[in-house]
Amino acid sequence: MIGIFAILLSLGGLIFFAYRGVSVILLAPIMASVAVLLAQGGPVLATYTQVFMESVGGYVVLFFPVFLLGALFGRLMADSGASLSIASTLIERVGAQRAVLAVVLACGILTYGGVSLFVVAFAIYPIAAALFREADIPKRFIAAAIALGSFTFTMTALPGTPSIQNAIPTRFFGTTTFAAPGLGLIAAAIMIGGGLAWLSWRTRAASLAGEGYGQHEETFRTVAPDAAAPSFALALLPIVAVIGLNALFSLLVFPSLDLAYLAEEAYGAVAPSTVIGTWSLIAALVGAILIGFAVNWKSIDDPKDTINKGAMGSLLPIFNTASEVGYGAVIASLAAFEIIRNAVLSIAPDQPAISLAVSVTTLAGITGSSSGGLSIALETLGATYLERAEALGISPDLLHRVATIASGGLDTLPHSGAVISLLTITALTHRQSYFDLAVVTLVVPLAATITVVALGSTFGAF
Repeated sequence: MIGIFAILLSLGGLIFFAYRGVSVILLAPIMASVAVLLAQGGPVLATYTQVFMESVGGYVVLFFPVFLLGALFGRLMADSGASLSIASTLIERVGAQRAVLAVVLACGILTYGGVSLFVVAFAIYPIAAALFREADIPKRFIAAAIALGSFTFTMTALPGTPSIQNAIPTRFFGTTTFAAPGLGLIAAAIMIGGGLAWLSWRTRAASLAGEGYGQHEETFRTVAPDAAAPSFALALLPIVAVIGLNALFSLLVFPSLDLAYLAEEAYGAVAPSTVIGTWSLIAALVGAILIGFAVNWKSIDDPKDTINKGAMGSLLPIFNTASEVGYGAVIASLAAFEIIRNAVLSIAPDQPAISLAVSVTTLAGITGSSSGGLSIALETLGATYLERAEALGISPDLLHRVATIASGGLDTLPHSGAVISLLTITALTHRQSYFDLAVVTLVVPLAATITVVALGSTFGAF
């Protein structure tokens, strides 16, 4: 009981201080040390260097290329004016009367193409604010609209999405980012339909109550695309390339190659299926970046600056996530975690998809991070779930899609770093916007998770 209390106290401290803006890079090892001290009296330094940092390093080794290339691609889209061109065109065609839909679509296309959700938030907010002001829709709904387009269906559900959440399970289940596409599309439809229905009802109710955009002092300057900015078609080309190349490499190119050399110790003695998903995403992002530079070269003021800032922009996200994974590794090393582990595994033992969904979304909620919670769950329990699934004849593709979608449920609790960053960007507060944001990024995705688990458990992966 003392060990469980230590874990709960440590988690409470992580949530409390993360909510108040303390960097998780520093906070995670401190809270992990608290748990170790209270649960077993140490050794703190050995746990830090041999458990925490080993796990941090392992995560960086596996996923740094995806973070690096994703950040570079996002910077390229922003600096070339492609992001703004896509957003402006969509908003112009959809119209101010459908401001919420326009913002969701703009965010969705950009994030599905691999642009970082933080880059999307910065790029779309000025446009969304102008559009909401024109339509006289309360500003407090902007955060929920951006979150719906960035934090939900394009992050976890759509087949082939190049998000880190969709890449992580490939290492554990030997799948690709196109795993269980039918279930992914169903989940995406629930998220889009449910989120838009909620925001439409809420904005209509606010309008009937006489609430308009409100008086807000904006801290940005809306910049329209200049003459050098790419057309909508050229701006969209790199995004189409990411999805197309990812499918090509993961479904055709790499599976057709002789990868027997991977069985050698020099290459980790791994099965090809464990690396094809990550390799495909890396190759797709490299190809899309080259295409992006080729078609947008004239609209990029300083290519070297774009490359440098893109590379630097990958460091904070990966070390934030890696620190959360390190924290999870320390917690998993405690004797008391065995009790928690057994409790989770005892949930529907003949239905690993149910148990997996519960463990992933719970850990995502605890850490305030979808990728962090997903990584911790699969690092500690992934092999067990795969073994159970194989024994029951359940496709690993189902586990992949369930894990990915479940990671996008409780990850947006109030202490979530993504939520805090979005509210900061949009100059809104939890009191003003969190209720609607939580409905579209937490309640609706949880409904999608339940649906996918039910369908997958009944009909299998499709």
